[in-house]
Amino acid sequence: MEKRDLLLEAKGRFIKMLSSQSDVCSPVDLRDELVISRPLSVSEAIGDTGRDDFPLIRGKEVLMQAAYRGSLGQAFTAAKGGFRGTLGEVLEMPLQGPFERAVLIAAMNATLRYLGKIERTVHCRDDGPKSCKASMEEWIAEQGAEKVGLVGLQPAILEALVQTLGPEKVMVSDLAEAGTFRCNVKVLDGMQAEQMFENCPLILMTGSTFANGTIDDLMAQARRHNCRTVFFGSTASGVAYLLGLERWCPCSG
Repeated sequence: MEKRDLLLEAKGRFIKMLSSQSDVCSPVDLRDELVISRPLSVSEAIGDTGRDDFPLIRGKEVLMQAAYRGSLGQAFTAAKGGFRGTLGEVLEMPLQGPFERAVLIAAMNATLRYLGKIERTVHCRDDGPKSCKASMEEWIAEQGAEKVGLVGLQPAILEALVQTLGPEKVMVSDLAEAGTFRCNVKVLDGMQAEQMFENCPLILMTGSTFANGTIDDLMAQARRHNCRTVFFGSTASGVAYLLGLERWCPCSG
């Protein structure tokens, strides 16, 4: 079976949707300028969260921000750089690596936000992660899952899962943190996490997987083991909308 490229599928649906906007009052013009900023500073991206364990703070990720007609969209990525050009030029870029993938994701998030198709495309700030943790504790208790997998080490969410379910009912994978212990849970290698999908009927997955290109293999495993997959974070907002994927992100802006 030919391997799916989910971000490429989302891009195709995005282009098709834009072509159908010609009859609305303010259609999207591919000649409009779209600006992808330099990576935001920690202060600009998440403010003062009162903690120092987020990948962004540790320098393992950056937050890329796009602006389209005043609407903002963001994408977490390990690739640094900026872009200034038209929306059409973004869509012409081949998805060669993490930088191009993150540019596309941020651009789609900003444009879909402008069109009113999606909300919560900007990462939460200051007390937001604390509120996110509390919301996750409440939400996960309602799901009834016996064991939960977390793809992408978001520390506040991991703490919420462990405090609600106990460390023995939580599994986590992360490319950068593999082999370490966090909240009494050993972090698995993100590329060798088959056991997570075998054991966890519910998988929470970071939207960064679309930017770093790991999403297709991860979703193949989720389908193979019949896992329910829920994406968290602002990065996945546009792709989740375009592909009809489940997303949880109550505190982003």
